[in-house]
Amino acid sequence: MQYKSLYPDLPIIPEQNVHGLFFSRPDQKDWPNYTAYINAATGQRRTIKEFVERIRDGATALGADSQQGGLGLHPDNGEIIGILSENCVDFATLVHSLLVITVPFALLSSYYTPYELKHAITLSKATRIFASPSYVSQLISAGFPEDRIYILEGNVPGRKSFQDLISHVHNNEILRVPIRHAKVNTLAYLIFSSGTSGLPKAVMISHGNLINSLLQIFVMAPELAKVQPPQTYNTPEGIPVSFAVLPMHHAFGLHMTCFRVYFVPSTIVVLPKWDADVFLDSIPKYRVTGLYLVPSLVHQLVHHPRLPSTDLSSVILTHSGAAYLPPQLASKYTSLVPSVARVAEGYGMSEATLSISSKPYPGLLEGRAKNVPGSAGILLPGVEARIVRDDGSLADVNEPGEIWVRSGCVALGYWGNERATKETFVDGWLRTGDRMRIDKDGVLYFEDRAKDILKVSGMQVSPVEIENTLLANPQRLITDATVAGVSGGRTSDERVPRAWVVLSVEGNNIGPKKAVAQLDQWIRDSLSKYKWLRGGIEIIDQIPKSPTGKVLRRVLQEQYQQQQKSLEAKL
Repeated sequence: MQYKSLYPDLPIIPEQNVHGLFFSRPDQKDWPNYTAYINAATGQRRTIKEFVERIRDGATALGADSQQGGLGLHPDNGEIIGILSENCVDFATLVHSLLVITVPFALLSSYYTPYELKHAITLSKATRIFASPSYVSQLISAGFPEDRIYILEGNVPGRKSFQDLISHVHNNEILRVPIRHAKVNTLAYLIFSSGTSGLPKAVMISHGNLINSLLQIFVMAPELAKVQPPQTYNTPEGIPVSFAVLPMHHAFGLHMTCFRVYFVPSTIVVLPKWDADVFLDSIPKYRVTGLYLVPSLVHQLVHHPRLPSTDLSSVILTHSGAAYLPPQLASKYTSLVPSVARVAEGYGMSEATLSISSKPYPGLLEGRAKNVPGSAGILLPGVEARIVRDDGSLADVNEPGEIWVRSGCVALGYWGNERATKETFVDGWLRTGDRMRIDKDGVLYFEDRAKDILKVSGMQVSPVEIENTLLANPQRLITDATVAGVSGGRTSDERVPRAWVVLSVEGNNIGPKKAVAQLDQWIRDSLSKYKWLRGGIEIIDQIPKSPTGKVLRRVLQEQYQQQQKSLEAKL
């Protein structure tokens, strides 16, 4: 069966550079000159008019001929501009300046190890890189040409900065470069993703992909206005204030900081890198109204000793994305932040530009859009989906299978990787690698990553199901858990479930041995025999997670295998 979004269809607009949709809409003409960005670390502020002017100056500095003192960047020259930086206001400026001149950029993670950085630079074929000062030595160590490294914000003696380039434009009164036309498939940027298997890949997002993603907001906003009371904001300028704490090199952080913030006047408070104390100090200081988080940060916050004493009364919106948020964790968060009635959630991936589905506001679409706890919501405007069985046939309603999606948001493919592109992008459909089911009301439920599914005694076992069961233990013995397959099955290639858990205060009070015994018995009482934790339960201090909140199951699996090898060597 094939599913279509419950929302109205996306509007059809002329082919264009996405810059026009961001900053040249008729509704923006009467906007006040509000504060667009604030740097929480430095206090730096930039109004929306200053920001847009700096974008155009930046585009000129990058795109003007080298004879005029510009960099002479042009897409026809094969330029790919790497960005390796902590969060900063000029990160957004640079991104939009490059969109103006249709020169693609590659988002390099500030968390990369030297090995990962070298791989990303090689894969993206970056020709120049704008970086934070602290990453220059790392780039040089990775073998990147020194004369192609520029400083994004700040100063490094002997190195040209983004500010230097813009100052040259002003000082020499260089005529601004025009906004270059873009087609639907004009490459906008590269963003790295693990894909459905194998090594990281560079996802190609086009101007058309971005436009489709933004049009979803234009369709959803009027529907939301029908059921949501008008919002008032007790903020200095009477407009929403959002906190940008997620890394801008990640899809969720990029969109919530640089893209989906120009549809109503709003202020973005930028945090260069995660610091829980600065975060908690800044919420009352700037009267922050909206938070965009990942589950690992939600988890960290609900267990932070300062949270109960911090004034969070201004926060009325919290959105969690990038990974699955357990309902128990969402409930714990809303109990500690009573001004937030619900945590907004959704499902998406870089290969779909950003989002595929989201939980609707109660009563949306005349009640046809169901908000179901524990679900991944409903398909967003312009998105179609099918659930596919292992044999390639279409699954029935409520039957799990791999979800394939089709929309104008689906990426062009993987940069320089034709084989992976053919495997993942099939006849206009994106094979997500995620197992989901869709009920009769069009509500999506996440089952697991297809590649993480275990087969025990010929039966499929979902680690997520076991994790949710552990977290639902009525004695509340743990605060976090993950499950993955380890050796120990009946055959050499069979993997059995093993759990790694973080004990709560209650768990520590009864002792590790008793806690493990009770958790094991809880699983035995709750799940079928083939889902029991035959690989055991291990207590650890913290579940390893990526900066975007995804559990690093492989790290725990490898540690376990090393432990087993050490034990065997001693015998």
